[in-house]
Amino acid sequence: MDLSPTDVHVESARIQRQIEHYLGLGAGNLVFEFRQLDGLTRLDLITVNPRHHQSFLFRYESGHDKLDALRKMLAYVQRYRDEESSYTIQWRTRGDKELQTSYFRAHNVFEALDKLYYGRDLNTITVFSVVLNPSS
Repeated sequence: MDLSPTDVHVESARIQRQIEHYLGLGAGNLVFEFRQLDGLTRLDLITVNPRHHQSFLFRYESGHDKLDALRKMLAYVQRYRDEESSYTIQWRTRGDKELQTSYFRAHNVFEALDKLYYGRDLNTITVFSVVLNPSS
């Protein structure tokens, strides 16, 4: 069943609100970036830390269209705590004196670091520690 452009927009907004609610993040703390890549729609879900205003990749999903990618992202956020490990990364941006602490869910340390460095030059952040947190 094909949806009208208005229906697609309404459904997209509804799913985005569900994702925000499920993650406990309000407007302005999540950014939904869509782009075409290899004939698919890729959704990069980006979190913005309200304290230091840095943004990080939460997860990306690809789908046939915007709604498909959003639906896959919603399914992911509903189960990711059961499937991925928790990491604590201590880091500092170049020129900043304050050490920052961020938390990531990832399958491994490399994926956690990819999320930290998303959209950045590798030389702009110094990582001091990466810790795999005990599972609860």
